[in-house]
Amino acid sequence: MLVKKASKASRLRALLNSPELEFLCEVHNGLSAKIVEEAGFKGMWGSGLSISAALGVRDNNEASWTEVLDVVDFIGEATSIPLLLDGDTGYGNFNNVRRLVKKLGQMGVAGVAIEDKVFPKTNSFLREERQPLADMDEFAGKIKAAKDSQEDPDFCVVARVEALIAGWGLGEALRRAEAYHKAGADAILIHSKKSVPDEVLAFQKEWAGRSPVVIVPTKYYSTPTDVFREAKFSVAIWANHLVRSAAAAMQQTARQIHAEQTLLNVEDRIVPVSEIFRLQGDAELEDAEKRYLPGAGQKVSAVILAASRGKELGALTEALPKALLPVGGKPLLYRQVDTLNEVGIKDVTVVRGFRKELISAPNLRYADNDAYATTQELASLRTGLTGASGATLVAYGDILYKKYIPELLLQASDDILIAVDSDWESRRKEDRYGDFVACDRAYKKELFDHAVQLKKMGPPAALPRAGTHGEWMGLLKLSAKGLKAVQGVVAELSKRPDFNKLRMAELFNELVRQGHPVKVQYIRGHWLDVDDISDLSAAGSF
Repeated sequence: MLVKKASKASRLRALLNSPELEFLCEVHNGLSAKIVEEAGFKGMWGSGLSISAALGVRDNNEASWTEVLDVVDFIGEATSIPLLLDGDTGYGNFNNVRRLVKKLGQMGVAGVAIEDKVFPKTNSFLREERQPLADMDEFAGKIKAAKDSQEDPDFCVVARVEALIAGWGLGEALRRAEAYHKAGADAILIHSKKSVPDEVLAFQKEWAGRSPVVIVPTKYYSTPTDVFREAKFSVAIWANHLVRSAAAAMQQTARQIHAEQTLLNVEDRIVPVSEIFRLQGDAELEDAEKRYLPGAGQKVSAVILAASRGKELGALTEALPKALLPVGGKPLLYRQVDTLNEVGIKDVTVVRGFRKELISAPNLRYADNDAYATTQELASLRTGLTGASGATLVAYGDILYKKYIPELLLQASDDILIAVDSDWESRRKEDRYGDFVACDRAYKKELFDHAVQLKKMGPPAALPRAGTHGEWMGLLKLSAKGLKAVQGVVAELSKRPDFNKLRMAELFNELVRQGHPVKVQYIRGHWLDVDDISDLSAAGSF
Protein backbone atom coordinates (compact mmCIF):
# COMPACT_ATOMS: atom_id res chain seq x y z
CA MET A 1 0.00 0.00 0.00
CA LEU A 2 1.32 3.44 -0.94
CA VAL A 3 1.85 5.75 2.02
CA LYS A 4 1.21 9.39 1.24
CA LYS A 5 4.08 11.62 2.27
CA ALA A 6 3.19 14.34 4.73
CA SER A 7 2.88 17.78 3.15
CA LYS A 8 5.48 20.44 3.82
CA ALA A 9 2.88 22.46 5.71
CA SER A 10 2.02 19.53 7.99
CA ARG A 11 5.73 18.95 8.66
CA LEU A 12 6.22 22.60 9.62
CA ARG A 13 3.18 22.40 11.88
CA ALA A 14 4.70 19.34 13.54
CA LEU A 15 7.92 21.27 14.16
CA LEU A 16 6.01 24.16 15.74
CA ASN A 17 4.12 21.78 18.00
CA SER A 18 7.00 19.46 18.81
CA PRO A 19 7.68 18.84 22.53
CA GLU A 20 11.38 19.26 21.70
CA LEU A 21 13.17 22.43 20.67
CA GLU A 22 13.39 22.45 16.87
CA PHE A 23 15.53 24.56 14.54
CA LEU A 24 15.12 26.40 11.25
CA CYS A 25 18.13 27.67 9.29
CA GLU A 26 18.20 30.73 7.08
CA VAL A 27 18.19 30.35 3.29
CA HIS A 28 18.28 33.02 0.63
CA ASN A 29 18.37 31.13 -2.69
CA GLY A 30 18.17 27.63 -4.11
CA LEU A 31 21.84 26.86 -3.49
CA SER A 32 21.77 27.82 0.20
CA ALA A 33 18.53 25.87 0.58
CA LYS A 34 20.14 22.75 -0.86
CA ILE A 35 23.06 23.13 1.56
CA VAL A 36 20.72 23.54 4.55
CA GLU A 37 18.76 20.41 3.66
CA GLU A 38 21.97 18.39 3.18
CA ALA A 39 23.22 19.64 6.56
CA GLY A 40 20.27 17.84 8.17
CA PHE A 41 17.86 20.65 9.07
CA LYS A 42 14.19 19.71 9.13
CA GLY A 43 13.04 23.14 7.97
CA MET A 44 14.14 26.49 6.53
CA TRP A 45 13.66 30.16 7.28
CA GLY A 46 13.27 32.31 4.19
CA SER A 47 14.94 35.38 5.68
CA GLY A 48 13.82 38.75 4.36
CA LEU A 49 17.17 40.27 5.32
CA SER A 50 19.13 37.55 3.54
CA ILE A 51 16.99 37.46 0.40
CA SER A 52 17.23 41.26 0.15
CA ALA A 53 21.00 41.11 0.67
CA ALA A 54 21.39 38.43 -2.00
CA LEU A 55 19.42 40.66 -4.38
CA GLY A 56 21.64 43.61 -3.48
CA VAL A 57 18.92 45.77 -1.93
CA ARG A 58 18.07 46.94 1.59
CA ASP A 59 15.80 45.12 4.01
CA ASN A 60 13.20 47.89 3.80
CA ASN A 61 10.74 46.23 1.39
CA GLU A 62 12.87 47.44 -1.52
CA ALA A 63 12.42 43.97 -3.05
CA SER A 64 8.79 43.59 -4.10
CA TRP A 65 6.80 40.61 -2.90
CA THR A 66 6.78 39.14 -6.41
CA GLU A 67 10.58 39.39 -6.55
CA VAL A 68 10.79 37.62 -3.19
CA LEU A 69 8.41 34.90 -4.41
CA ASP A 70 10.62 34.35 -7.48
CA VAL A 71 13.44 33.43 -5.06
CA VAL A 72 11.07 31.32 -2.96
CA ASP A 73 10.08 29.36 -6.07
CA PHE A 74 13.71 28.33 -6.66
CA ILE A 75 14.11 27.42 -2.97
CA GLY A 76 11.08 25.15 -3.10
CA GLU A 77 12.21 23.50 -6.32
CA ALA A 78 15.65 22.73 -4.88
CA THR A 79 14.49 21.12 -1.63
CA SER A 80 12.00 18.77 0.01
CA ILE A 81 11.89 20.28 3.52
CA PRO A 82 9.36 22.92 4.61
CA LEU A 83 9.98 26.65 4.34
CA LEU A 84 8.70 29.29 6.74
CA LEU A 85 8.87 32.56 4.80
CA ASP A 86 9.69 35.85 6.44
CA GLY A 87 6.75 37.80 5.00
CA ASP A 88 7.74 41.13 6.58
CA THR A 89 4.51 43.09 7.25
CA GLY A 90 2.55 41.19 4.61
CA TYR A 91 3.42 43.76 1.92
CA GLY A 92 0.41 45.96 2.58
CA ASN A 93 -2.99 45.64 4.22
CA PHE A 94 -5.20 42.58 4.84
CA ASN A 95 -5.95 42.24 1.11
CA ASN A 96 -2.27 42.02 0.21
CA VAL A 97 -1.88 39.37 2.92
CA ARG A 98 -4.73 37.33 1.43
CA ARG A 99 -3.05 37.32 -1.99
CA LEU A 100 0.31 36.48 -0.44
CA VAL A 101 -1.06 33.47 1.46
CA LYS A 102 -2.89 32.14 -1.60
CA LYS A 103 0.25 32.43 -3.73
CA LEU A 104 2.41 30.75 -1.09
CA GLY A 105 -0.07 27.90 -0.82
CA GLN A 106 -0.04 27.41 -4.58
CA MET A 107 3.79 27.25 -4.47
CA GLY A 108 3.84 24.65 -1.70
CA VAL A 109 5.33 26.98 0.92
CA ALA A 110 4.62 25.66 4.41
CA GLY A 111 4.02 28.91 6.26
CA VAL A 112 4.58 32.64 6.60
CA ALA A 113 5.60 34.91 9.46
CA ILE A 114 4.31 38.48 9.37
CA GLU A 115 5.36 41.23 11.77
CA ASP A 116 3.28 43.93 13.42
CA LYS A 117 5.13 46.94 12.02
CA VAL A 118 4.15 49.56 9.49
CA PHE A 119 4.80 48.99 5.79
CA PRO A 120 7.47 49.60 4.51
CA LYS A 121 9.31 47.99 7.42
CA THR A 122 12.78 48.78 8.75
CA ASN A 123 15.00 45.91 9.83
CA SER A 124 14.55 45.22 13.53
CA PHE A 125 18.22 45.79 14.33
CA LEU A 126 18.32 49.28 12.79
CA ARG A 127 17.22 52.65 14.22
CA GLU A 128 14.92 52.14 17.21
CA GLU A 129 13.17 55.42 16.45
CA ARG A 130 12.13 54.04 13.05
CA GLN A 131 10.26 51.01 14.37
CA PRO A 132 6.62 52.20 14.40
CA LEU A 133 4.21 49.42 15.24
CA ALA A 134 0.99 48.72 13.40
CA ASP A 135 -2.35 49.19 15.14
CA MET A 136 -2.93 45.99 17.10
CA ASP A 137 -6.49 45.44 15.93
CA GLU A 138 -5.59 46.18 12.32
CA PHE A 139 -2.77 43.61 12.47
CA ALA A 140 -5.04 41.05 14.13
CA GLY A 141 -7.27 41.53 11.07
CA LYS A 142 -4.31 40.62 8.86
CA ILE A 143 -3.81 37.40 10.83
CA LYS A 144 -7.48 36.49 10.48
CA ALA A 145 -7.41 37.30 6.75
CA ALA A 146 -4.36 35.07 6.32
CA LYS A 147 -6.00 32.14 8.10
CA ASP A 148 -9.22 32.56 6.16
CA SER A 149 -7.31 32.56 2.87
CA GLN A 150 -5.25 29.39 3.32
CA GLU A 151 -6.39 26.39 1.31
CA ASP A 152 -4.19 23.84 3.11
CA PRO A 153 -5.48 23.48 6.69
CA ASP A 154 -1.92 22.84 7.86
CA PHE A 155 -0.50 26.07 6.42
CA CYS A 156 1.11 27.96 9.30
CA VAL A 157 0.73 31.64 10.05
CA VAL A 158 3.23 32.94 12.60
CA ALA A 159 2.60 36.34 14.19
CA ARG A 160 5.86 38.18 14.84
CA VAL A 161 5.57 40.54 17.81
CA GLU A 162 7.92 43.55 17.60
CA ALA A 163 6.94 45.34 20.82
CA LEU A 164 10.25 44.52 22.53
CA ILE A 165 12.18 45.70 19.46
CA ALA A 166 10.31 49.03 19.52
CA GLY A 167 10.90 49.44 23.26
CA TRP A 168 7.23 49.16 24.24
CA GLY A 169 7.87 46.62 26.98
CA LEU A 170 6.76 43.17 28.08
CA GLY A 171 3.16 44.15 28.88
CA GLU A 172 2.55 45.42 25.34
CA ALA A 173 4.21 42.35 23.86
CA LEU A 174 1.89 40.05 25.83
CA ARG A 175 -1.21 42.13 24.98
CA ARG A 176 -0.43 41.98 21.26
CA ALA A 177 0.48 38.28 21.32
CA GLU A 178 -2.87 37.48 22.96
CA ALA A 179 -4.77 39.44 20.29
CA TYR A 180 -2.94 37.66 17.48
CA HIS A 181 -3.43 34.29 19.14
CA LYS A 182 -7.18 34.88 19.33
CA ALA A 183 -7.15 35.95 15.65
CA GLY A 184 -5.87 32.49 14.74
CA ALA A 185 -2.05 32.70 14.68
CA ASP A 186 -0.50 29.23 14.83
CA ALA A 187 2.53 30.50 16.75
CA ILE A 188 4.03 33.67 18.17
CA LEU A 189 7.52 34.84 17.18
CA ILE A 190 8.81 37.05 20.00
CA HIS A 191 11.74 39.19 18.88
CA SER A 192 14.42 40.95 20.93
CA LYS A 193 17.64 42.76 20.10
CA LYS A 194 19.22 42.59 23.54
CA SER A 195 22.47 40.63 23.92
CA VAL A 196 20.93 38.55 26.72
CA PRO A 197 17.73 36.47 26.51
CA ASP A 198 16.03 38.10 29.52
CA GLU A 199 13.19 39.65 27.51
CA VAL A 200 12.20 36.52 25.60
CA LEU A 201 12.52 34.36 28.73
CA ALA A 202 10.25 36.75 30.63
CA PHE A 203 7.72 36.65 27.78
CA GLN A 204 7.79 32.85 27.66
CA LYS A 205 7.21 32.60 31.40
CA GLU A 206 4.19 34.92 31.27
CA TRP A 207 2.83 33.42 28.06
CA ALA A 208 2.59 30.10 29.86
CA GLY A 209 2.32 27.85 26.81
CA ARG A 210 -0.83 29.32 25.28
CA SER A 211 0.64 28.57 21.82
CA PRO A 212 4.05 27.70 20.35
CA VAL A 213 6.70 30.43 20.69
CA VAL A 214 9.48 30.99 18.17
CA ILE A 215 12.70 32.89 18.91
CA VAL A 216 15.52 34.35 16.81
CA PRO A 217 18.73 34.36 18.93
CA THR A 218 20.77 36.53 16.55
CA LYS A 219 21.72 39.09 19.21
CA TYR A 220 21.76 36.80 22.25
CA TYR A 221 23.74 34.13 20.39
CA SER A 222 26.04 33.33 23.34
CA THR A 223 23.13 31.91 25.34
CA PRO A 224 23.47 28.11 25.75
CA THR A 225 20.86 26.35 23.67
CA ASP A 226 19.82 24.29 26.69
CA VAL A 227 18.42 27.51 28.19
CA PHE A 228 15.94 27.65 25.31
CA ARG A 229 15.10 23.96 25.78
CA GLU A 230 14.45 24.39 29.48
CA ALA A 231 12.22 27.38 28.77
CA LYS A 232 10.15 25.21 26.39
CA PHE A 233 10.49 27.39 23.33
CA SER A 234 9.13 25.68 20.24
CA VAL A 235 11.55 26.70 17.48
CA ALA A 236 14.83 28.62 17.31
CA ILE A 237 15.69 30.28 14.00
CA TRP A 238 19.31 30.73 12.93
CA ALA A 239 18.28 33.72 10.91
CA ASN A 240 21.04 35.16 8.70
CA HIS A 241 24.24 33.22 9.20
CA LEU A 242 24.58 31.65 5.77
CA VAL A 243 24.41 34.93 3.89
CA ARG A 244 26.87 36.49 6.36
CA SER A 245 29.34 33.62 6.04
CA ALA A 246 29.00 33.71 2.25
CA ALA A 247 29.70 37.46 2.24
CA ALA A 248 32.85 36.99 4.35
CA ALA A 249 34.19 34.26 2.06
CA MET A 250 33.40 36.21 -1.11
CA GLN A 251 35.03 39.37 0.25
CA GLN A 252 38.23 37.49 1.08
CA THR A 253 38.38 35.74 -2.29
CA ALA A 254 37.59 38.89 -4.27
CA ARG A 255 40.27 40.90 -2.46
CA GLN A 256 42.86 38.19 -2.99
CA ILE A 257 42.13 37.76 -6.70
CA HIS A 258 42.19 41.52 -7.21
CA ALA A 259 45.50 41.88 -5.38
CA GLU A 260 47.28 38.88 -6.92
CA GLN A 261 45.69 38.88 -10.39
CA THR A 262 45.75 35.09 -10.49
CA LEU A 263 43.50 32.23 -9.39
CA LEU A 264 46.29 29.87 -8.39
CA ASN A 265 46.25 30.73 -4.68
CA VAL A 266 42.48 30.57 -4.23
CA GLU A 267 41.49 27.58 -6.34
CA ASP A 268 42.62 24.95 -3.83
CA ARG A 269 40.82 26.52 -0.84
CA ILE A 270 37.39 26.91 -2.40
CA VAL A 271 35.00 24.14 -3.37
CA PRO A 272 35.73 22.66 -6.78
CA VAL A 273 33.36 23.47 -9.61
CA SER A 274 32.31 19.81 -9.49
CA GLU A 275 30.78 20.43 -6.03
CA ILE A 276 28.66 23.25 -7.43
CA PHE A 277 27.57 20.94 -10.25
CA ARG A 278 26.65 18.31 -7.63
CA LEU A 279 24.60 20.78 -5.62
CA GLN A 280 22.86 21.84 -8.81
CA GLY A 281 21.83 18.23 -9.43
CA ASP A 282 23.93 17.67 -12.53
CA ALA A 283 24.02 13.91 -11.92
CA GLU A 284 20.28 13.70 -12.59
CA LEU A 285 20.69 15.69 -15.81
CA GLU A 286 23.52 13.41 -16.88
CA ASP A 287 21.30 10.36 -16.38
CA ALA A 288 18.53 12.08 -18.34
CA GLU A 289 20.93 12.90 -21.16
CA LYS A 290 21.81 9.21 -21.42
CA ARG A 291 18.13 8.39 -21.80
CA TYR A 292 17.10 11.15 -24.16
CA LEU A 293 20.14 12.37 -26.13
CA PRO A 294 21.70 10.18 -28.82
CA GLY A 295 25.43 9.62 -28.29
CA ALA A 296 25.43 11.18 -24.80
CA GLY A 297 27.08 9.67 -21.76
CA GLN A 298 30.54 9.14 -23.21
CA LYS A 299 33.13 9.34 -20.45
CA VAL A 300 36.88 9.77 -20.16
CA SER A 301 38.91 6.98 -18.59
CA ALA A 302 42.41 7.18 -17.15
CA VAL A 303 45.39 4.83 -17.11
CA ILE A 304 48.09 5.41 -14.49
CA LEU A 305 51.47 3.75 -15.05
CA ALA A 306 52.62 2.74 -11.56
CA ALA A 307 54.51 -0.54 -12.03
CA SER A 308 58.04 0.51 -11.10
CA ARG A 309 59.66 0.16 -7.71
CA GLY A 310 61.52 3.48 -7.79
CA LYS A 311 64.89 2.13 -6.79
CA GLU A 312 66.43 5.63 -6.88
CA LEU A 313 64.66 6.19 -3.53
CA GLY A 314 66.71 3.42 -1.92
CA ALA A 315 65.47 1.95 1.33
CA LEU A 316 62.17 3.81 1.11
CA THR A 317 61.05 1.56 -1.74
CA GLU A 318 62.58 -1.75 -0.67
CA ALA A 319 59.16 -2.99 0.41
CA LEU A 320 56.85 -0.29 -0.92
CA PRO A 321 56.17 0.82 -4.51
CA LYS A 322 57.14 4.42 -5.21
CA ALA A 323 53.53 5.20 -6.05
CA LEU A 324 52.52 4.40 -2.47
CA LEU A 325 55.04 6.66 -0.75
CA PRO A 326 53.14 8.96 1.62
CA VAL A 327 52.84 12.62 0.68
CA GLY A 328 51.24 14.68 3.42
CA GLY A 329 49.91 11.50 5.00
CA LYS A 330 48.36 10.08 1.81
CA PRO A 331 49.99 7.85 -0.84
CA LEU A 332 51.21 9.65 -3.94
CA LEU A 333 49.11 7.45 -6.23
CA TYR A 334 45.86 8.10 -4.37
CA ARG A 335 46.48 11.84 -4.36
CA GLN A 336 46.61 11.70 -8.14
CA VAL A 337 43.44 9.59 -8.23
CA ASP A 338 41.71 12.26 -6.11
CA THR A 339 42.75 14.94 -8.61
CA LEU A 340 41.40 12.88 -11.51
CA ASN A 341 38.13 12.34 -9.65
CA GLU A 342 37.83 16.08 -9.08
CA VAL A 343 37.99 16.74 -12.83
CA GLY A 344 35.32 14.11 -13.48
CA ILE A 345 37.41 11.02 -14.28
CA LYS A 346 36.05 8.16 -12.20
CA ASP A 347 37.09 5.17 -14.34
CA VAL A 348 40.77 4.76 -13.43
CA THR A 349 43.01 1.80 -14.29
CA VAL A 350 46.30 1.44 -12.42
CA VAL A 351 49.09 -0.61 -14.00
CA ARG A 352 50.77 -2.39 -11.10
CA GLY A 353 54.07 -4.24 -10.85
CA PHE A 354 56.40 -4.16 -7.87
CA ARG A 355 54.55 -5.34 -4.72
CA LYS A 356 51.32 -5.16 -6.66
CA GLU A 357 49.32 -6.69 -3.83
CA LEU A 358 49.82 -3.48 -1.81
CA ILE A 359 47.97 -1.39 -4.41
CA SER A 360 44.42 -2.45 -3.71
CA ALA A 361 42.23 0.61 -3.16
CA PRO A 362 38.51 0.20 -3.97
CA ASN A 363 36.88 1.83 -6.99
CA LEU A 364 39.98 1.33 -9.17
CA ARG A 365 40.66 -1.10 -11.99
CA TYR A 366 43.99 -2.91 -12.15
CA ALA A 367 46.22 -4.27 -14.90
CA ASP A 368 49.47 -6.00 -13.96
CA ASN A 369 52.88 -5.77 -15.60
CA ASP A 370 54.57 -8.70 -13.89
CA ALA A 371 57.71 -8.12 -15.96
CA TYR A 372 58.14 -4.66 -14.44
CA ALA A 373 61.77 -5.33 -13.43
CA THR A 374 62.91 -5.87 -17.05
CA THR A 375 60.60 -3.48 -18.93
CA GLN A 376 60.07 0.25 -19.38
CA GLU A 377 56.97 2.44 -19.57
CA LEU A 378 55.85 1.33 -23.03
CA ALA A 379 55.32 -2.24 -21.88
CA SER A 380 53.17 -0.95 -18.99
CA LEU A 381 51.24 1.27 -21.41
CA ARG A 382 50.48 -1.69 -23.65
CA THR A 383 49.13 -3.55 -20.60
CA GLY A 384 47.04 -0.60 -19.47
CA LEU A 385 45.51 0.10 -22.88
CA THR A 386 44.53 -3.52 -23.56
CA GLY A 387 40.78 -3.44 -24.10
CA ALA A 388 40.57 0.32 -23.59
CA SER A 389 38.16 2.37 -25.71
CA GLY A 390 36.99 5.94 -25.91
CA ALA A 391 38.70 9.08 -24.66
CA THR A 392 41.55 8.26 -22.29
CA LEU A 393 44.00 10.18 -20.11
CA VAL A 394 47.39 8.51 -19.55
CA ALA A 395 49.53 9.54 -16.59
CA TYR A 396 52.78 8.53 -14.95
CA GLY A 397 52.20 7.19 -11.44
CA ASP A 398 54.79 9.32 -9.67
CA ILE A 399 53.52 12.84 -10.46
CA LEU A 400 51.48 15.53 -8.71
CA TYR A 401 49.85 18.43 -10.52
CA LYS A 402 47.31 21.21 -10.18
CA LYS A 403 43.94 20.08 -11.45
CA TYR A 404 43.71 22.84 -14.05
CA ILE A 405 46.29 20.95 -16.13
CA PRO A 406 44.14 17.86 -16.86
CA GLU A 407 41.16 20.20 -17.25
CA LEU A 408 43.01 21.98 -20.08
CA LEU A 409 43.70 18.66 -21.77
CA LEU A 410 40.13 17.40 -21.39
CA GLN A 411 38.63 20.58 -22.82
CA ALA A 412 40.66 20.29 -26.03
CA SER A 413 39.38 18.47 -29.11
CA ASP A 414 42.81 17.25 -30.28
CA ASP A 415 43.24 13.52 -30.80
CA ILE A 416 46.69 13.29 -29.20
CA LEU A 417 47.63 16.05 -26.75
CA ILE A 418 50.49 16.22 -24.26
CA ALA A 419 51.15 18.68 -21.42
CA VAL A 420 54.59 20.25 -21.77
CA ASP A 421 56.24 22.44 -19.13
CA SER A 422 57.91 25.34 -20.92
CA ASP A 423 59.66 26.33 -17.66
CA TRP A 424 62.09 23.45 -18.08
CA GLU A 425 65.65 24.78 -17.85
CA SER A 426 66.07 24.40 -14.09
CA ARG A 427 65.04 20.75 -14.36
CA ARG A 428 67.25 19.70 -17.27
CA LYS A 429 70.36 17.83 -16.17
CA GLU A 430 72.47 15.83 -18.58
CA ASP A 431 72.80 12.93 -16.11
CA ARG A 432 69.08 12.76 -15.35
CA TYR A 433 66.48 11.14 -17.58
CA GLY A 434 63.59 13.34 -18.58
CA ASP A 435 61.09 13.49 -21.44
CA PHE A 436 62.29 16.73 -23.03
CA VAL A 437 60.73 17.92 -26.24
CA ALA A 438 61.40 19.93 -29.36
CA CYS A 439 58.33 21.58 -30.88
CA ASP A 440 57.61 23.60 -33.99
CA ARG A 441 57.12 26.71 -31.83
CA ALA A 442 58.38 27.86 -28.46
CA TYR A 443 56.08 28.94 -25.65
CA LYS A 444 54.67 32.45 -25.80
CA LYS A 445 52.38 34.08 -23.28
CA GLU A 446 49.73 34.66 -25.91
CA LEU A 447 49.88 31.05 -27.15
CA PHE A 448 46.82 29.26 -25.80
CA ASP A 449 45.75 27.18 -28.78
CA HIS A 450 46.94 23.67 -29.52
CA ALA A 451 48.48 24.45 -32.91
CA VAL A 452 51.94 23.70 -31.46
CA GLN A 453 53.12 20.29 -32.60
CA LEU A 454 55.71 17.93 -31.21
CA LYS A 455 58.74 17.35 -33.40
CA LYS A 456 60.85 15.10 -31.16
CA MET A 457 61.04 13.78 -27.60
CA GLY A 458 63.99 12.34 -25.72
CA PRO A 459 66.39 12.62 -22.78
CA PRO A 460 68.76 15.63 -22.51
CA ALA A 461 71.51 13.78 -24.37
CA ALA A 462 69.27 13.35 -27.40
CA LEU A 463 68.25 17.02 -27.75
CA PRO A 464 70.45 20.11 -27.99
CA ARG A 465 69.68 22.70 -25.32
CA ALA A 466 69.09 25.35 -27.97
CA GLY A 467 66.43 23.22 -29.62
CA THR A 468 64.58 22.21 -26.45
CA HIS A 469 61.20 23.83 -25.77
CA GLY A 470 60.02 22.03 -22.64
CA GLU A 471 59.56 18.82 -20.68
CA TRP A 472 56.65 16.45 -21.02
CA MET A 473 55.22 16.16 -17.52
CA GLY A 474 53.72 12.70 -17.95
CA LEU A 475 50.13 13.55 -18.93
CA LEU A 476 48.69 12.49 -22.28
CA LYS A 477 45.10 12.95 -23.48
CA LEU A 478 43.73 10.73 -26.24
CA SER A 479 40.43 11.00 -28.04
CA ALA A 480 38.79 7.76 -29.15
CA LYS A 481 40.51 8.23 -32.52
CA GLY A 482 43.83 9.08 -30.87
CA LEU A 483 43.59 6.01 -28.63
CA LYS A 484 43.22 3.73 -31.66
CA ALA A 485 46.24 5.36 -33.29
CA VAL A 486 48.35 4.85 -30.16
CA GLN A 487 47.17 1.26 -29.71
CA GLY A 488 48.13 0.56 -33.33
CA VAL A 489 51.60 2.07 -33.03
CA VAL A 490 52.24 0.28 -29.71
CA ALA A 491 51.25 -3.00 -31.37
CA GLU A 492 53.75 -2.34 -34.17
CA LEU A 493 56.52 -1.43 -31.73
CA SER A 494 55.83 -4.53 -29.64
CA LYS A 495 57.16 -6.64 -32.55
CA ARG A 496 60.61 -5.13 -32.12
CA PRO A 497 63.11 -7.29 -30.21
CA ASP A 498 64.03 -4.32 -27.99
CA PHE A 499 60.40 -3.47 -27.14
CA ASN A 500 60.84 -4.07 -23.41
CA LYS A 501 63.50 -1.37 -23.33
CA LEU A 502 61.40 1.27 -25.12
CA ARG A 503 60.25 4.35 -23.24
CA MET A 504 57.36 6.70 -23.94
CA ALA A 505 59.58 8.97 -26.03
CA GLU A 506 59.91 6.23 -28.63
CA LEU A 507 56.14 6.03 -28.92
CA PHE A 508 55.75 9.77 -29.53
CA ASN A 509 58.61 9.87 -32.02
CA GLU A 510 57.07 6.99 -33.95
CA LEU A 511 53.65 8.68 -33.94
CA VAL A 512 55.26 11.80 -35.41
CA ARG A 513 57.18 9.75 -37.96
CA GLN A 514 53.97 8.07 -39.15
CA GLY A 515 52.22 11.42 -39.54
CA HIS A 516 49.95 11.35 -36.45
CA PRO A 517 49.87 14.96 -35.12
CA VAL A 518 50.97 15.11 -31.49
CA LYS A 519 49.75 18.46 -30.20
CA VAL A 520 51.28 20.35 -27.29
CA GLN A 521 49.55 22.16 -24.41
CA TYR A 522 52.16 24.41 -22.82
CA ILE A 523 52.04 24.94 -19.06
CA ARG A 524 54.38 26.83 -16.71
CA GLY A 525 55.20 24.70 -13.67
CA HIS A 526 52.55 23.62 -11.12
CA TRP A 527 53.55 19.94 -11.25
CA LEU A 528 56.13 17.68 -9.66
CA ASP A 529 57.52 14.21 -10.32
CA VAL A 530 59.01 12.18 -7.50
CA ASP A 531 62.32 10.73 -8.63
CA ASP A 532 64.48 11.01 -5.50
CA ILE A 533 64.52 12.00 -1.84
CA SER A 534 64.60 15.74 -2.56
CA ASP A 535 61.53 15.40 -4.81
CA LEU A 536 59.68 13.50 -2.09
CA SER A 537 60.51 16.23 0.40
CA ALA A 538 59.24 18.89 -2.02
CA ALA A 539 56.06 16.90 -2.62
CA GLY A 540 55.12 17.31 1.04
CA SER A 541 54.57 21.04 0.54
CA PHE A 542 53.41 20.95 -3.10
